[in-house]
Amino acid sequence: MGWEIEMTRAVVVKGHLVGPRTVQLDEPVHQPTCEVEVILRVPAEAPTTEGLAAFLRSLPAGTRTKADIDQQLRDERDSWR
Repeated sequence: MGWEIEMTRAVVVKGHLVGPRTVQLDEPVHQPTCEVEVILRVPAEAPTTEGLAAFLRSLPAGTRTKADIDQQLRDERDSWR
């Protein structure tokens, strides 16, 4: 029984999707003309400061007082000793 081993090499090049079937590469690929397999990884959009602030404003207000929080911190520091 013969074994076929397919050797592949990954070449990572950044680029831009400029149409439903067109990818524009940011740099040349020095490779002979051949068939390739393309996998698109679309980066997630980073949250904006404005979006994060709006999210925080949408959260319900807390019920703890400054004194409660200060006491919890003192108790935790005391437990470290």
